[in-house]
Amino acid sequence: MADHYETLGVSKDASAAEIKKSYLKLARKYHPDVNPGFDEEFKAISLAYDVLSDPEKRRNYDMGGGENGQGFPAGGFGGFGDIFETFFGGGGGGAGGPIPRMQRGKDALVGVNIDLRTAAFGGTVDLDVTTAVVCETCSGAGTQDGTSIETCSLCHGSGSIQRMTRTLLGQMVTNQTCNQCHGYGTVIPHPCLNCQGDGRVRKQRTMKIRIPAGVSDGTRIQLSAQGEVGPGGGPAGDLFVEVMVTRHEVFRRDGDNLRAAVSVPMTAAALGARIPFETFDGAQDLDIEPGTQSGTVVRLPGLGATRLRSETRGDLLITVDVTTPDKLDDEQRELLAQLAKVRGEETPRAQITTESRGMFSRMREKFAGR
Repeated sequence: MADHYETLGVSKDASAAEIKKSYLKLARKYHPDVNPGFDEEFKAISLAYDVLSDPEKRRNYDMGGGENGQGFPAGGFGGFGDIFETFFGGGGGGAGGPIPRMQRGKDALVGVNIDLRTAAFGGTVDLDVTTAVVCETCSGAGTQDGTSIETCSLCHGSGSIQRMTRTLLGQMVTNQTCNQCHGYGTVIPHPCLNCQGDGRVRKQRTMKIRIPAGVSDGTRIQLSAQGEVGPGGGPAGDLFVEVMVTRHEVFRRDGDNLRAAVSVPMTAAALGARIPFETFDGAQDLDIEPGTQSGTVVRLPGLGATRLRSETRGDLLITVDVTTPDKLDDEQRELLAQLAKVRGEETPRAQITTESRGMFSRMREKFAGR
């Protein structure tokens, strides 16, 4: 007959805690569901623990009362499923202690539409958000006025209850989440009529959001502790605001630059002109050099978008589109005919190029310095 103390690897004067610790270690190692082929070893370990963990059986065993201490439970070595749950996490809800009623709220993500000017230079916008806020009636306590949260009478505040299970180890104790307090360890006999005991309610609120200069479409702004209030009036999570920039009728964003286009008559392009152009910074003079061609880009330095987390700005790039008149009166036609005669263009010849040089091709070349 194997010695139970040797089987568990403990001394004869080992404490109950030492015996349990050694048993759990060996049971995890030799349990058939974890390590098949060690059924006999597991049976010996289980028998040893069943005897030595029971004070009366242990006393009888020490006095020579047989390997099962004259008290080994009937039923053989069945019940592996219940034992496995006990050791490897089954049925143990609430075993780690009661769940706190006050918890941090969830983070939230909302979108906000802003115009291009606000994106480029920053500003403040109003944002309507429907989210969880602290209940004003109970101030987050979840109870009616004059009442309080009470300790659960079933689990006595532990959040879990013990269930006795008869297995090959004898009577084993498993922990389960208390079904009366749902693991909180406390109950609310008289919940707040406004929030039903949750300590928070859903409400729409209007917030003023500061938009940093230089944000672009898809930028997310984090607002700490502006998300949902947690259960039990717990601290709020964070609010993430995703920026969506609406299309502008004149300007478009190109990185830190702004782009626009302007049409000028062919006479202005040929002779040169100074044209007023309305920008985000007010009216600016746009210098059209003599001989300007369609696709030419005029740069206005420092009039673009603000660079994010910087005070510097990009440029305003204006593409010139030279328009040709499609309707001429007799006098205009005569003047253009005289111009063509002077320039020797009465019988024009097409200039063949090796590639198509449309407006956007010329724009690219202009940027490349060609």
